Formats: sequence, structure tokens, C-alpha cells
Amino acid sequence: MAQSLELLLIQFLMPDNDARRQAEEQIKRLAKDPQVIPALVHHLRTAKTPNVRQLSAVLLRKKITGHWAKLSPQLRQLVKSSLIESITIEHSPPVRRASANVVSIIAKYAVPAGEWPDLLPFLFQCSQSAQEDHREVALILFSSLTETIGNTFQPYFTDLQSLLLKCLQDETSTRVRVAALKAVGSFLEFTHDGAEVVKFRDFIPSILNLSRQCLAIGEEDVATIAFEIFDELIESPAPLLGESVKSIVQFSLEVCSSQNLESNTRHQAIQIISWLAKYKSNSLKKHKLVIPILQVMCPLLAETTHGDEDDDLAADRAAAEVIDTMATNLPKHVFPPVFEFSSLSFQSPNPKYREASVTALGVVSEGCFDLMKHKLEPILHIVLGALKDPEQMVRGAASFAVGQFAEHLQPEIVSQYESVLPCILNALEDASDEVKEKSYYALAAFCENMGEEILPYLDPLMGRLLTALQNSPRNLQETCMSAIGSVAAAAEQAFIPYAESVLELMKVFMVLTNDEDLCSRARATELVGIVAMAVGRTRMEPILAPFIEAAISGFGLEFSELREYTHGFFSNVAEILDEGFVQYLPHVVPLAFSSCNLDDGSAVDVDESDGDESVNGFGGVSSDEDAHDERRIRNISIRTGVLDEKAAATQAIGLFALHTKSSYAPYLEESLRILVRHSGYFHEDVRLQAVTALKCIITTAQAVFQGHNEGAIKVKEILDTVMNIHIKTMTEDDDKEVVAQACMNVADIIKDFEYMVVEPYMPQLVESTLILLREQSACQQIESDGEIDDDDAEHDEILMDAVSDLLPAFAKSMGSDFGPNFSKLFEPLMKFARGSRPPQDRTMVVACLAEVAQEMGAPIAGYVDTVMPLVLKELASSDATNRRNAAFCVGELCKNGGEPTLKYYADILRVLYPLFGESEPDDAVRDNAAGAIARMIMVHPEAIPLNQVLPVFLKVLPLKEDHEESIAVYTCVCHLVLASNPQILSLVPELVNMCAQVVVSPAETPEVKAQVGRAFSHLISLYGHQMQPILSNLSPAHANALAAFAPKN
Repeated sequence: MAQSLELLLIQFLMPDNDARRQAEEQIKRLAKDPQVIPALVHHLRTAKTPNVRQLSAVLLRKKITGHWAKLSPQLRQLVKSSLIESITIEHSPPVRRASANVVSIIAKYAVPAGEWPDLLPFLFQCSQSAQEDHREVALILFSSLTETIGNTFQPYFTDLQSLLLKCLQDETSTRVRVAALKAVGSFLEFTHDGAEVVKFRDFIPSILNLSRQCLAIGEEDVATIAFEIFDELIESPAPLLGESVKSIVQFSLEVCSSQNLESNTRHQAIQIISWLAKYKSNSLKKHKLVIPILQVMCPLLAETTHGDEDDDLAADRAAAEVIDTMATNLPKHVFPPVFEFSSLSFQSPNPKYREASVTALGVVSEGCFDLMKHKLEPILHIVLGALKDPEQMVRGAASFAVGQFAEHLQPEIVSQYESVLPCILNALEDASDEVKEKSYYALAAFCENMGEEILPYLDPLMGRLLTALQNSPRNLQETCMSAIGSVAAAAEQAFIPYAESVLELMKVFMVLTNDEDLCSRARATELVGIVAMAVGRTRMEPILAPFIEAAISGFGLEFSELREYTHGFFSNVAEILDEGFVQYLPHVVPLAFSSCNLDDGSAVDVDESDGDESVNGFGGVSSDEDAHDERRIRNISIRTGVLDEKAAATQAIGLFALHTKSSYAPYLEESLRILVRHSGYFHEDVRLQAVTALKCIITTAQAVFQGHNEGAIKVKEILDTVMNIHIKTMTEDDDKEVVAQACMNVADIIKDFEYMVVEPYMPQLVESTLILLREQSACQQIESDGEIDDDDAEHDEILMDAVSDLLPAFAKSMGSDFGPNFSKLFEPLMKFARGSRPPQDRTMVVACLAEVAQEMGAPIAGYVDTVMPLVLKELASSDATNRRNAAFCVGELCKNGGEPTLKYYADILRVLYPLFGESEPDDAVRDNAAGAIARMIMVHPEAIPLNQVLPVFLKVLPLKEDHEESIAVYTCVCHLVLASNPQILSLVPELVNMCAQVVVSPAETPEVKAQVGRAFSHLISLYGHQMQPILSNLSPAHANALAAFAPKN
């Protein structure tokens, strides 16, 4: 065979295609015989030309796995020794590398079986050889062997690391150093032991040194390998980088600033900074790297993208992503330098810098929202000024920034509507379609959160939008529809005069079937649903039929975005029709189910190349390895359209169930099955909708099984399923928004069911809450690099608000029995009240304590001495929300805290007093302060100097804003009046005035009015005609309202 095979190998390498094809066919036939292995080994050793030797090695690699077990021990030994010989005496680098690949595959079988004991000693010997070629090939082998027999290296790990470090510093050979670098990358991919990985920290200076040298001579691919290694180190949970983070950042900044380098190389450097910002943000802060990074990234926003450059690799786009990530993770450190850059660049004569100045502000608005809300005026001065810039690119960036502000700087941005809306309206008339499109986006985002403030602008807005909708290209029509949707949502019933025109236009869009028009059809479908919500059932129900028909027929057009918006449309219709939606269930529920059951469309790219296939394109002979090896996954991508569609369908299922109640019975079982599956889905958007919908399913199950023989058992089964998912989600889900939703659901479920029903879940719920308060759940895991200042650890405000709402829910359900559980949760909760914490953390704790005291009652007494100093301090906070919650809390502590509160009464009165005066700008704070005084009087009137307190107290009545305080306040006043308390009877004019205003107030309940009426009647019975002068001062409306309560005699 050897002779014929040699001829075939030579023939295969000929330029003649026919000759090559014949040779390939014959080689395939011969390759089925195990004897092909010794024949190929023979040619690997003896063939005169390197190409034939390389081709022999490539074929060996392809066929060795299938034939290895059939070879005799002698032949196996021959193969191994021949390969070692090829590696040591071969002069051609491609042949050496091809032989090394065969060694790697044989080692996979031979080394674990103990059949190749001298392989590793040979490699160590080779790596220390005087010959550069030997050192290089040994390192190449170490790299490839980690993929097949990495575990075998475990006992030699320390020696290997020393060897690799030495080779990385080999000043005599760049080839050896590059091979060592690749080997480091392979070992890092393979090593999962944190302690072992940490040792790679010592390699960083040598890696940086080699990368700089290679970049200087134009070998950018070496820097690429270095960045891949840094990537591995950054993503590792072990604290790896230490001081080296400074030199990695410095190198990355050098690379991304060098415009002469390839865009891919620069992009990788920017990506490293992005990963550091995401995974090791505390390291950046600790080593004072935030400002140096931003000093490079902000100017990169002004870099011009070359026409031939891939948009995804463009430096300006990548820099924006870094700034966004840093703003999310380090807002306090990022905003000041970005604002400084924007303030200076806004005045630049270079339009790219003016564009960058507003882009930067738009990009950081999500992460730095809290800081930006307090600097809105100077920020808007820059951005609204840029909307009038002579350059289109600057106006476009300004429109984008306004849209970002509208999305992230709520509610403060809406209060600036008088300056912002006219600017957006002007931008809608811009000569550039791009600026127009971004302005529609800004308008949509801005109007979405407006309420009645939009009414004065409604006519000019709708005039322009309706004109634009009829006279613009498709892409502008789509963003225009989004804007109309936001206007409708804000205007609600005031949108009725425009609804008919809009809906007529939508009929045209909702029957489009050409592929290029389906995005517009999707937007139109969404808009009809929003208009329906705005104008209500009465007006929509009679005209809905053609829209529902069009929506159902659009489902068959195989366009994921249209299906997504169709589910949203049906969700809105279900919400306005309630039980009237039942008739559509047989048509729409199967559509939702079909979207939920869609294949995800996950696309996986597999990296099959290893460099050898380039030997004259020899790919015809299949490799036995393919059957045995898992191929390396290079990239995973998801069809996001399907994902959004699934999320919308999941949401729709919950809303259909909620609004059609018992009529949803036929679909309940399948819905639950889908939601359970989706609660563990890989993407958080779908999990979020599944968790939200599961709560709706419980409500529906109660309606479906009401009155059934085994109804209670069925509901209990469903509740079991739902609660177990929620408990698991709280601690194991890695997305904060999903966990927050689970906590909100649990709080609602506990309030909806009596304690007996939820009791079995309480121990696990309390334990999960404890884990969340300690910030130890999966979604709260943060980097372990460097020291973390406990007070400075960033957490998600929405998540912790949701967690803190669980405690009052438990207390409401358990009453005073919550005491023992509260004692476990108290310390972890109080961590958020430290002085170093932001104001919103402290007020979250105070609000939580107030509600727990209200619901748990007497056991709160044991916490008064710990809590009261915090609450007194918060009463003097500069933030109105903090003062309001503290006033509510101090009242509930005094009401339920018993004797321990008495010693604080004087301090409480002193701190509450300013909240009753002119200096307090917030009515809700004043109302809660009145509530606190009322509760204190009710429990310990003897501890209050009523002669001093009552005039101040009555002066702020009636309540202006927080009518939840009405019961406490007016019960106190009426109690004092009905008891004929002399201190309050000295204030009859004030009392009559208060009574009159309460009984005519639309905000007060009939119960409160009746109570106040009784007090007024008591005053009449005490003073009779003496009251006449006071009553004559009242307006006729007030006098008539009070007369209804006066005694008839």
C-alpha cells in the first residue's frame, strides 16, 4: 500500500483538478483499511517534499481515531515514536504543527490508558531545548493537549506555569513567546480551580510586554490573543487582577487610541475596558481608573467611522457601550467627568465633538439618572441647544438624548415639558429624515409619561402627527405611530376627538401584506390597542370587529414582530372588554400557545477549522474525530424576534386569564404548563412575563374552581406550583427585575389569601427574604475582586423596595405572631439604614418599619430604642419622601410601641413642629405629621401638652393630600370633641371650619364624614344658638352640608 499511496498523495497535490479528484477517491477507499496508518507514518518520515509529509500528517489526524484500537501494540509504538521523531527532526513548521495535532489526538486515548508514559517528560525536555523549533512545537503541543488530556497536567501544574512564564520571557525568540502566549490561553480556558487561576496574575507583565513588542512590528494578532486571555481573567469569579488592572487598562487605552491599528484590534481593547466595567467595577474605582478611561472614551465618541468599516466594530459605538456600562456600575464616579466633557465639547467648533457632547449625556442617562435629575437645567441647556445646531449629526444626537432622558429621567423630566416639548415639536419639522425619526422617538418617550400636562399641546401635536403619518416614507410612519400611541396613552379620554381619524388610517396599514410593509402593519396593530385603552370600552366595542379580524389574519404572515404586537393588541383588548373578550378566546388563545411553543431558533456556529484544512483544500476525507468529539462552540446567537414574540404571548396568556376569569377554564391547564416551563426559560424577558402571568393564573383558578366539589384542592395544587416557583426564583434567578416581580407577587398573594392557606410556605419565604436582605441571592452576586465597601455596594432600588414590601405583607398575614420571624430579618434590614447609605435606602427601611409596626402591633416595642433615633433623624431629612415616611413611622411606633416610646415624646414633638409650619413645602409631609400627632394623642393624651399642640394641629386640617391618614386624624379629633375635652372645646371656630370642609370633600369616605358629622352634632348640642355667628361665616355649600348632620331638634 505504501508505494501506491505515495503516488496518490503526489497526484493529489497536482494542480490538475481531474487528477486530484481521482486521487481523492482512491485515498478514501484505501483509508478504510487500518494498514493506511503505518503507510501514512512511513510517508510522514520519508517523503522528500514537505507538502507530502504535511498531507500525510493531516490524513493521519483524520483517520487515527477509527483505526487506533485495531493496531497491534508494535504498530502503535511505531506511530508514537515516528511522530516524536517528526516533531524533533522535521525542519518544516507546518509539518511539525500537523504532527503535533496527531499527537494530541492519540494522547487522548493512549495517555489515560498508561500507554504513553514518556510523552510528558519528552515535552518538558523539548520545551527546554536549545533549538527554537523544539521549544515552539512543545508549547504548541501543550496548547493542543489541554483540549484532549488537560486533566493529566494537574499534578504538573506548578511546573507548567513556571515553564510557560519562562518561555513568555524568552528574549531570543518571538515565535517561542507567541507559542507560550497561546499555551497560556489554552490552560486558562481549561483551568476552573480559582486558586490555580490566580497564579496567572504573575503572567500579566510578560503578556503586556510581548503584546507591545508585537504591535510595534505590525503583528496585531498577538495582541488579540492577549486580549482573549485578559477576557478569561476578567470573567473569572476569582480575585485575579489585583494591581495588574492598572497596566491592563493602560495597555487597552493605548491600543484603542491608536487609529493606525485594525478596527478589530481596537474593538477588542475597548471590549476589555467594557468587561472590566461590568465585572470588576470596584477595581476600576479602587485604582482610580475611571477618569483616565473616560478621558479616552469620551473623545472616541467623536471619531469618524470610515465608510468601509463594520458598524459593530466602530470605535465611537464601542466607546458608547463602555460609557453606558460604566455609568450603570459606577454612576457617582462617571457622571462628573462626562458632564465636564459635554460642557466643554458642546462649545467646540468641531461638529463631531458637539455631537459627542450630547451623545455622552444620552448614553449615561440610564445609569446616572439619580445624579442627572438634580442637574436637569444645565443638561437641558446643552441638549436643547444642540437641537438647534446647524449640523444635522448634532441635531440627530440631541434628539436621541432627549428620548433617553424621557425614558430614564422620570418624573423630573416631564416637569420641564414647557421647555422640552416645543423643541421636540420644532425638530419634527427638521429637513433631515434622520433627525425627524429620532424626534418622533423622543416625542414617544416623552409623552408616554405625561398626563394632563399634554392637553394644551394635544391639538398642534396631533395636527403634525396626522399630517406626517399620511405624507412620510414608511420608516417615519412607523416612529410617528409610536409617538401617536404615547400621546393617546397620556391624553386618555381627551384623545377621543382624534381617535376616529387615527383608526381609519390604521385600517389601511393593518391589511398590508408585502414583506417590506409588515413592520408598519405591526406598529399599526399596536397603536389600535393603545387607542382602545385610551378611549375605553363603550366607544371601541362596536367598531372592534374589523381590527380583530385583521390582527388574526396577520398572524399567518410569518413575521415575528407582527405576531409580537398582535399579542400585545389582544392583551389590551382583553383589558378593556373584560368578560366581553370571552367570545374571542377560541381564536386568540391558540395563537398565544403556538408562539409560546415556537422553536427558539438558537443558532450555533461551530468552529471546525484548525488550520490544516488549508493544505490544498483537502477536506474530502471525513474525520473519524467528528464522530467522537464535541466540537468547539464558537458563538451562540438567538433569534431575538422569536424571543420578544414569546414574551408577548406569555404576557397575553396571563391577561386573558385575568380578565375572562371562570370562562378561561378550558385553557387553564395548558396555560399553567407553559408558564411553569417559561418561568425557567433561559432569557429574563420571558421569565419576567411568566412570573407576572402566574399570579393571574391563581386569581383565575379561584374563579374557575369556586363552588366545585374539589375546588379547594385544585386551587391548592396550583398555588403549590406557583409558590414553589416564586420561592425558587427569589434566591436562584439571576435577574433583578424578575426577582423583584416575584417578591411583589408574593406580597400580593399573601394579602389575597388567609393565613391558613399561605402558612406552609412561610418558613421558606422568610428564609428567601433573609437571603435577599443579606444580598446573597443569585441576582445580587457581585465581583470578588478587591475589597468591597459594604456601604457602597450598589444594589437595585426596585429590587430592594420589593423585598422590603414583603415584611409588612408577612406582618399583615401573621399579626403579632410575626414577631419571632421579624427578629431574624431586623438586623439585615437595618443595614440599609446606615448613615452612609443613600437617602432612598433609609426611607425604604423607615417605610417598611412603619408598616410592620402597624400590622404586627405590640412586638414592635422591643425595637423602639434601636429604631427611634433613625426615625427622628429622618424627620429632618432634606428629602420630602423621607420626612413623610418618618412622620408616618413615628406615629405607628407611638401607637404600637407602648411604654418604651414615652421617653421620646418631647423629642418627637420638637422634631415634628417644623413640619406644621410655612417652611414645610410638602402637603403630604404635613398630613403625615398630623397623623403622627393624632396617634400619640390617642394612646397617651396625658403625655401631650394639648393646649400647645391642638391649635397647631387643627390649623393644618383638613388633610390636603394623603387621605390614608383621615381615619387616624379625624378619629382623634372626634374622640376629643365627644369627650368634651376642654382644650379642644376652646377651638370651636377652627373645629367648625374643619368639619365643613371635610363633609364636602370628594376625597373623604362616607364613614369619615359621618364621624365628623357626629362631632359637629355634639358641638351643636353643647353650644346651641351660640354657634350661629360661626355658622353664618360659612359658605352656603358648607352650611348646607353640615346642616344634614345637625340634630333635628
